[in-house]
Amino acid sequence: MQSKSKTVNAYLEEVPAERKAGITQLRNLCLVALTSFTESMEYGMPSYKREGVDEVEVAFASQKNYISLYILKQDVMNAYKEKLARTGVSFGKGCIRFTKVERIDFEIVEEMLNAAAESDGEIC
Repeated sequence: MQSKSKTVNAYLEEVPAERKAGITQLRNLCLVALTSFTESMEYGMPSYKREGVDEVEVAFASQKNYISLYILKQDVMNAYKEKLARTGVSFGKGCIRFTKVERIDFEIVEEMLNAAAESDGEIC
C-alpha cells in the first residue's frame, strides 16, 4: 500500500501506533548509516539514494501485513542470507519482510545498512 505523503515526516504520522517505534528506529538507522545518501519519498515510501545517483538503494515501508525493508544492493543481500534465515524472517532478492516489529533484529539491520553504504555492487 503506497502512501501519498510528500515527506518522510508526514509518512511517519500515518504509520499505525503499534509500528511507529520500529519504523522510526529504521529511519534513524538509515540516517546514521547512509550519510552520503539523500532521503526522499519514492514509490510511496521513505527511500534513500546515493548522492548523484537516481536509483533507490534502500527503502522501508509499513505494509498491510508486514514491515518491508528494501536493501537493493545484491552483494549485501547475498552476504546476509544466512543471518536473515536464522532470524526466521521472510526475505527475497532485495526485500526483507518483518511480520511484527519485535521480529526486527536492529543489529543485523544496522550491519546491512553500513554494508550497503560501503557497497559499489549492483542494484537489483
